Amino acid sequence: MANAVLMPKAGITVESYIIGKWEKKVGDQIAEGDILFTYETDKASFECESTAAGELLEIFYEDGDEVPVLVNVCAIGKPGDSIE
Repeated sequence: MANAVLMPKAGITVESYIIGKWEKKVGDQIAEGDILFTYETDKASFECESTAAGELLEIFYEDGDEVPVLVNVCAIGKPGDSIE
């Protein structure tokens, strides 16, 4: 089964972030700590580091999408792993 990467919760009152730019694409090999994408609020910008290693199997949100915190934004694992 693939590993889920969640939209981080960087602030106490922040409920969602906007994805700035994906730094990786589906099919890329990912190491723990690699920067996957940037995300931002109206006041600050952040980088999301990978919490898993493997292949980037699926991206569920695109650049510019508003994503609630703690929602799965992508899946990392081995080819053929379930992304459900």
